[in-house]
Amino acid sequence: MNNFLKQTFASLIGSLLGLTLFSGIGTLGLLFLIIVATTSKDAGPQVKDKSVLVFDLSMKITDSEPSSSKFLQRTLTGTNEDSITLRKVIETLEKAQRDPRIVGIYIDATKSPAASGLGYASLKEIRQALDKFRGSGKKIVAYGSDWSEREYYLSSVANNIVLNPVGLMEINGLSSQPMFLTGALQKYGVGVQVVRVGKFKGAVEPFLLDKLSPENRQQTQKLLDDLWGEWRTSVGTSRKIKPEKLQAIADNQAILEASSAKASGLVDQVAYIDEVVTDLKKLTTSDKNDKSFRQIDISDYAEVRDKSIGAERTSDNKIAIVYAEGEIVDGKGEDGEVGGDRFAKIFNKIRQDQDVKSVVLRINSPGGSASASEVIQREIKLTRQVKPVVVSMGDVAASGGYWIASDSNRIFAEPNTITGSIGVFGVLFNGQKLGNNNGITWDTVKTAQYADNQTVSRPKSPQELALYQRSVNRIYNMFLSKVAQGRKLPQQKVAEIAQGRVWSGAAAKQIGLVDEIGGLNVAIAYAAKAAKLGNNWELQEYPQVTSFEERFFGRKLQEAQAELGIDKTQIKPVNPLLAEFEKLQQEISILNKMNDPQGIYARLPFNLKID
Repeated sequence: MNNFLKQTFASLIGSLLGLTLFSGIGTLGLLFLIIVATTSKDAGPQVKDKSVLVFDLSMKITDSEPSSSKFLQRTLTGTNEDSITLRKVIETLEKAQRDPRIVGIYIDATKSPAASGLGYASLKEIRQALDKFRGSGKKIVAYGSDWSEREYYLSSVANNIVLNPVGLMEINGLSSQPMFLTGALQKYGVGVQVVRVGKFKGAVEPFLLDKLSPENRQQTQKLLDDLWGEWRTSVGTSRKIKPEKLQAIADNQAILEASSAKASGLVDQVAYIDEVVTDLKKLTTSDKNDKSFRQIDISDYAEVRDKSIGAERTSDNKIAIVYAEGEIVDGKGEDGEVGGDRFAKIFNKIRQDQDVKSVVLRINSPGGSASASEVIQREIKLTRQVKPVVVSMGDVAASGGYWIASDSNRIFAEPNTITGSIGVFGVLFNGQKLGNNNGITWDTVKTAQYADNQTVSRPKSPQELALYQRSVNRIYNMFLSKVAQGRKLPQQKVAEIAQGRVWSGAAAKQIGLVDEIGGLNVAIAYAAKAAKLGNNWELQEYPQVTSFEERFFGRKLQEAQAELGIDKTQIKPVNPLLAEFEKLQQEISILNKMNDPQGIYARLPFNLKID
């Protein structure tokens, strides 16, 4: 027995020592790798003379950098979603314009693009940067096989647009097809009661109606008309086609084959990819026996550091860029959400940072929690008292997104930004019928009339609905007052243009909700001017993302393997039926993010999607 205990004890001690030793070696190894990764100097990508910058439209483009947790997840799972920020795309295109080694840009539109997820405001910023590049005398070539309006909106700026002989081009206008859940909720016994202010506040209609209300249809039609008008003007200018002709194409042809697209002046050439590569070899003076033309991918070129072409900017004076991207939610929020407490803390930190001389708030949000919007707006107001705060609206800055923008020094938006939606609502669900139909009942004991008013076991009484309506009215009046004060507009005028109505950026400028038409870089330039910084400033981004994992695991996870370097595997088109299920999933996901403590929201119509 004693020998057994001794052997067991010795085995246990040995195991513990082994684990400790192994852990120690592993820790030392990990520390060694970290030291090597953090101290090594990356010379960065090399740019050969007479290179073409390759801009793959399938790349995911976001406002802010992906979080470090997402980078780690991609590393561990082996999946690598190529992504880049909008600001980096624009800066990289401007850098390429100045770089004598870059002779052109190749726009690869051969795959189902992630860029289709961008709104037209972001696409316009990229388009303007491409147009400046072309204006410098350098060449842009665009090649695609199946173009929709979004990809073509970007590609139409090219000197030479090439369509695959079996390719198609979709020019059929813009549409929006919201999903209504009223019938399903009634079928399954889920009760819905709504309190709202604003006749245009269409966010609640999916729970009440089976089609658009006249007011919601009116505002959606006006919004689409504005966006489509800007599309026709921009594309028509680049292609020297009158907007009326583009409208006729959309009305009468919609889907154009390659020959028809060329005859209509939408493309310059009908050719295969190898023919395009041959032409690009000539542009880059590449050897005809080379597999492809001399090139560098935009994500690689973005990492090029060269002071001689203005690729770096350093200064003790900081301009903070705060990316408010996603749903506005109460509390800290998750990645891809604008958490009220987290963003209030960011502005509090920026306000006390003496190195930060001005702030650019970049908003790409449909709104959300009214309480969270107010928490953020208060910190923005306090920050503005210390240093300039400039707002740059992205694809959408509406409802709660406009709430946090209202008290700033200046608001910039693109003509096709979606904004406004100044209105509030509350949605009250109950499962009484659902429970009763399945044999479930409730009973209540309470000490006051409204003690159980938060229950989901029954509909709210008229008296309870009046209480909720009073709260909604109070928040709405607060919203109007903030807009009136921030925009220096009479409250009566704000009341007239509010009502939950959605406006394009161009229309918002006409009615005083926006100061100037312009993108992120225009807003940054104004912030520098407002702080009297001249050219002595450097950008500092928030929320800040650690670069540890990127240093540890390496700058790139995979290298391109394609023979030509550009003819990659095509992504299969999405099944239309599955797309509708995904839309339903998005609606449910939005409901999961509705966590306002008072149940009151300042948000756009659910899942406003424009195709």
